[in-house]
Amino acid sequence: MSRTTEILPITEDDAFLKRALERASIPTLMMSLVHLTGDTSLLDGPVRPATAVMGEVDGGLTEEDKATIRARALDALRAWRDRGGTLPPPPSPDTVQRMMSFMVGQDVPDEYVPMMMEELALDGVDQRDVAWDGIAPEARARFRVAVIGAGMSGILTAIKLEQAGVPYVVLEKNDGVGGTWFENTYPGCRVDVANHFYCYSFAPNPDWTEFFSQRAEITDYFERCTHDFGIRDKIRFRTEVVSATWDDSRALWSIRVRTADGREETLDANAIVSAVGQLNRPKIPDLRGRESFRGPQFHSAQWRHDVDLTGKRVAVIGTGASGFQLVPELAKVASKLFVFQRSPQWMSPNPRYHSKVSEEKTWLLRHVPFYGRWYRFLLFWPGSDGLMPSLVVDPQWPHQERSVNELNELTRIYFTDYMQQQVTDPELLAKVVPTYPPFGKRMLQDNGTWLSTLQRDNVELVTDGIREITERGVRTDDGIEREVDAIVFATGFHANRFLWPMQITGRGGIELRERWGDDPRAYLGITVPDFPNLFCLYGPGTNLAHAGSIIFHSECQVRYVAGCLAALLRHRRAAMDVKHHVHDAYYERFDARHRQLVFSHPGMTSWYKNAAGKVTTTSPWRLVDYWGWTKAPDLDDYELR
Repeated sequence: MSRTTEILPITEDDAFLKRALERASIPTLMMSLVHLTGDTSLLDGPVRPATAVMGEVDGGLTEEDKATIRARALDALRAWRDRGGTLPPPPSPDTVQRMMSFMVGQDVPDEYVPMMMEELALDGVDQRDVAWDGIAPEARARFRVAVIGAGMSGILTAIKLEQAGVPYVVLEKNDGVGGTWFENTYPGCRVDVANHFYCYSFAPNPDWTEFFSQRAEITDYFERCTHDFGIRDKIRFRTEVVSATWDDSRALWSIRVRTADGREETLDANAIVSAVGQLNRPKIPDLRGRESFRGPQFHSAQWRHDVDLTGKRVAVIGTGASGFQLVPELAKVASKLFVFQRSPQWMSPNPRYHSKVSEEKTWLLRHVPFYGRWYRFLLFWPGSDGLMPSLVVDPQWPHQERSVNELNELTRIYFTDYMQQQVTDPELLAKVVPTYPPFGKRMLQDNGTWLSTLQRDNVELVTDGIREITERGVRTDDGIEREVDAIVFATGFHANRFLWPMQITGRGGIELRERWGDDPRAYLGITVPDFPNLFCLYGPGTNLAHAGSIIFHSECQVRYVAGCLAALLRHRRAAMDVKHHVHDAYYERFDARHRQLVFSHPGMTSWYKNAAGKVTTTSPWRLVDYWGWTKAPDLDDYELR
């Protein structure tokens, strides 16, 4: 299957080409030029992009240098148009590595080249597809897979199973696809990873209308994928998994499901792929008196569209990712907005965060050969383990309370300066600048909207702890009661409760919830000892907090799972589960690595940690390492029966 959208022919006149090139990412354009002309002299020329940083796609070039490249590009595109769009042979792997290093202004190390070549997919071949050769179609047809969840990972799994000819059913509790993007309909909800990277590598979307799209456009993308790849009729909507029990005698999972009308039925499957994610069960704090409040109260992930907040006094409890997006929108309509903050958030300056994609930029992605692939690489590389040095604790660093190493400190200063430029009130500034190290909690994207919102006349940031909820509002520890008409909880999810509230029973009657408790663990975040043929996607310890896109991670995991299923069929085995010692050794490394990283810093709480302060949700690994480990399963790690 091709991993690239079809490049459309250029029919536009020179005047349009000039206008489009004015909007081009120059480093990206230069790579397209090398492809179009076959001339690598650009790589040795005087116009060279600066070191790539996240969110910066123009290469730090002067206007004169940009004009030079645009002129060359106009000539090349005009010639390509006029000769009918014939491309030269693709460059050699060595040349591609040179191109990558040139584009990002730094050497791309050899160990990263295979991963990035795979991600670029300049030959149109999906190297993340698993080989099913040598496995008879009838053997595949007898093997049944149940996928739990029709979010991003579940759809991805279904696409790969459909292509492999393996029967499957997707069990989805909602009445639409998209998972968290379907459920979270609060005002302002949008992705905080650049959209041209936040999509399947084999199904890029050149038509995003925003650089960081709002949730409706994201759900539309996943909806479209279910139709384009022919998986829609395999999804059972409004069907919730209640329990799953492994039957060792039959080597099958017995899955009990409940439909929307309350009926229950049992399904059998050879394997289960859990694609329920980490952020799908809303968490509301146990605040005294909450049941006494007379107005509407609801979680941001369960938005009440029947409640009109226009002209109302509203309390928003929580200033994490959801609150960060929600508060500016509510401030536009509420008469008074009280924002209750437990701890402030670090934010990364991003001027494109709310920006629209111009018609010209979309045209470039659709019409200029390889432009979209190289643009995706430019978005990917600066965050591809590039932040890892900022996260590692230097035991000799003297300011452990505020930063973990010199680079982390420089980042803290940069982010602090960004806030100081926007806030003149010293009292407010003291409330919004975090005291813990950057990256210890989820980093938020900002284009100035958050701090400008907090300075509106109708907005009050409250940092005193909440003592109780009253009939009329919220009372804080200082005794002040703020009367409100509605309360919105932007308080996150039960991130540590994987597969909750399902009851999963493995070999010998072992309950997964008892095995895990508050410390869920899975080898590579995917497999669990004593739970044969159970595979987790976005499982324990796989949240990405330092780099990349969760879609990239999911593609790695789905390839691994598909490799496991193919191995079972190829070796004519019925079941596989990871060996205890392999799993335990992995977690020894996992815990040891986390003790070296900022996520374990004692000066803060986050949903990365469990109640004991141990990091359970987030990956400590470099992308390149995890990518390598998940290319194919090592069968020596497993008991095959």
